[in-house]
Formats: sequence, C-alpha cells, structure tokens
Amino acid sequence: MPKYYEDKEEDGRACSGVREDLRQCLLESPCVVQENKSPKQCLREGHCRSLQVTFFACKRSMVSVVCRL
Repeated sequence: MPKYYEDKEEDGRACSGVREDLRQCLLESPCVVQENKSPKQCLREGHCRSLQVTFFACKRSMVSVVCRL
C-alpha cells in the first residue's frame, strides 16, 4: 500500500508518490538486500510488479488523448 508522509518534501514530478513507493519496495526487497543485486535487475526479474504496473498506468494517464492519435 502507498506510504505517503505529511512531512515529506514535495517532489514536483508526476506520480511521485507511486515512484517513491516503488523505489522503497525495490530497496527493501530480498533481491536487493540478500542477493546484492541492483534495483534495476530486481525490477527486470519481476519484483514489486504491482507497483511497477501502477506507476506505468499513472504515467500513461498523464499523456493527452490528442497525443495518442
């Protein structure tokens, strides 16, 4: 579940809350902690897949309907 904090500094980028949650999920995953792999490798292996899909959907929703045509 998302972990939004009130005292957290504001990130001006789109979907920053989901981005931060995905980042934390990857850094705390056993793939990174125990196997010492990079977060990028763990993401490719399928760790934190639900947050990755949510982040992709958020970024995709930012695209204008006119640009898609």
